[in-house]
Amino acid sequence: MQKMNIQYPLDLLFNVTTISNDFTASDASGKVIFFVREELLKLKDHVKIYSNESKSELLYEIKSNKIIDLQQTFTITNGQNEVIGKVRKKTLKSFVKATYYIQNTEGHTTYTINERSFLSRFFNLLFEELIPIAGDFADGYVFNPKYVVKDVQKNELLEMIKERSLLGRKFTVKRLSTNAFNEERVLLSLILMIIQQRRRS
Repeated sequence: MQKMNIQYPLDLLFNVTTISNDFTASDASGKVIFFVREELLKLKDHVKIYSNESKSELLYEIKSNKIIDLQQTFTITNGQNEVIGKVRKKTLKSFVKATYYIQNTEGHTTYTINERSFLSRFFNLLFEELIPIAGDFADGYVFNPKYVVKDVQKNELLEMIKERSLLGRKFTVKRLSTNAFNEERVLLSLILMIIQQRRRS
């Protein structure tokens, strides 16, 4: 596991001036720790994580294992193409509220990510059905879900909050516990989830 030396909270800010689904992650000191870009026009989900916006150093990749998978699983690799973990999205359960299982290299679940409440998802979808043209406004300013990372003992480790912002472009990650955890694997799993949840509707 790579030691990350990150100061919380983290600010994740999406770029709305490009057609790509990308964002910059900065820590409390203002230091950029990741630049994240989703590869578009791919048959399988593919996310690349760089050290900064220059994209000169590829740190990690997250790839879907299959084109169609009801229990969608993603593999996380580092810059040397070594597997460092997996993420499984509980597809059917995620229709109610987002649920992801973070796994070690052997495929054993070590952490979970859950949406705290299904109500924000429900009302967001309802709002978009009733007033489609206002969907982006609702997504950015009205419904702001929260997500929590827990270990197998149900201890809450991190919380990610969708902040009120234009087009839902800003998220914050706060640390809730002093307990040690695999920060690398957990943050990369949150990166995958944030990409998917931002475009979920």
